[in-house]
Amino acid sequence: APQTGLDLLRSAKNIAPNCLMKTTSEIRSNLHGNQKLIGIILYLGEGGKTSRGMARLANSDPLVIKIMMRFFREICNVEEKKFRAFIHTFIHADVEKTEKYWSKITGIPRGQFFKTYTKPSAASLQKRNKLPFGTLDIYVCDTRLFLTITGWMEKIKELITGDSATRAL
Repeated sequence: APQTGLDLLRSAKNIAPNCLMKTTSEIRSNLHGNQKLIGIILYLGEGGKTSRGMARLANSDPLVIKIMMRFFREICNVEEKKFRAFIHTFIHADVEKTEKYWSKITGIPRGQFFKTYTKPSAASLQKRNKLPFGTLDIYVCDTRLFLTITGWMEKIKELITGDSATRAL
């Protein structure tokens, strides 16, 4: 007999836990060796590429920020005193609460935050509610780190595309 939509749904529910367990173990076993690659790829997509005096990344997703902070600390060995943070948020936000939130996410003391930028929102209330803590920019004031990450990105672009002409510098 042909399967009904309900049969397919039941089958998927039985398969999903096994797939999740398998992917979890695959990721866990490969994560440590790929932490550097993950950080470089995230920086390639979200990081600053124009300011040669600092490495920086902006995002509103706390998970992306946590991943990059781990990358900067564990892979790049950034000293804590070199971190700075800058928050962009809307005028409706509670600035103190927002700064405490991002400080907790990053581990960067609030004393190392630049003054929070608040702006009036032309966006709908729905959009403002999706970014209750705004966007955080992480800055690492270190020219050598910026140039090192740039070199890593260029090498990855070459390896992926097979073309050394992808250099953007």
